[in-house]
Amino acid sequence: MKADLHIHSTASDGHLTPEELVAMAADLGLEVISITDHDSIDGVAPALEAAQAYTGLKLIAGVEVSTDVPHGEVHILGYFINHLDPELRSVLERLRNSRVLRAQKMVAKLAELGMDVDWGRVQKIAGSGSIGRPHIAQALVERGHVSSFKEAFTRFIGRDGPAYVEREKLTPEQVVELIVKAGGLPVLAHPADMQNLEWQIAQLQKVGLVGIEAYYDGYTRGVVRYLASLAAKYGLITTGGSDFHGLGGMEETPLGGVDVPAECIRRLFRLAREKNLCLAEEALE
Repeated sequence: MKADLHIHSTASDGHLTPEELVAMAADLGLEVISITDHDSIDGVAPALEAAQAYTGLKLIAGVEVSTDVPHGEVHILGYFINHLDPELRSVLERLRNSRVLRAQKMVAKLAELGMDVDWGRVQKIAGSGSIGRPHIAQALVERGHVSSFKEAFTRFIGRDGPAYVEREKLTPEQVVELIVKAGGLPVLAHPADMQNLEWQIAQLQKVGLVGIEAYYDGYTRGVVRYLASLAAKYGLITTGGSDFHGLGGMEETPLGGVDVPAECIRRLFRLAREKNLCLAEEALE
């Protein structure tokens, strides 16, 4: 069973529309996918509609929400969410609005550093999606200030970069609770580099965390074994995905490029069915 549970579309900072991602996934023979846009569920409805044309493909309504912890960020994935939930939509809209203000401040900082980037161009790159740092990175590449997205983040707009700006974020506990209230399954995203990981898992499990993303772009077998052991210790499921953005080039893991064991997908569906969650009417056989 081929699956990818971590994908971004033009509803946030991906380069392909939800419909294009669904078609690509079907062409690649993927059987289960989840489009998990940053702080946005605007891509869920068009993806669900597009997926109806492919009988061999199941699509899980998803989201990835950024949260704040001392000295870093923690991202929480939500699966089988009710994308029409009014509270979820309201909170995510507020977070997206904060992204716009943050991006404007970053462009201003870049200008102070002699890296002129046109704000209108950043908006055009983002289109109807949620503005994010990858859009600024693309503008930097287009202007010739950097040669790649990686260089843009490393030198300027990464957390330790001179043009980095914080934005409004919720705590991990708040987001786990928000996803649970929206009928979803919260999973800790790409956790390998998190500080105090085991403590964080224990705290988040108390408010509803059900899994950790153990299979992820660039993770070694040793890292996967460690994360899987933590999941087993706390009775959590494991998930995985490519974090595909459709950027092109050799730097990005392709859609479906991370091997996620079939049993992980089956456990996710079984858990969703046990909880009678949205869009989980039938478990995978």
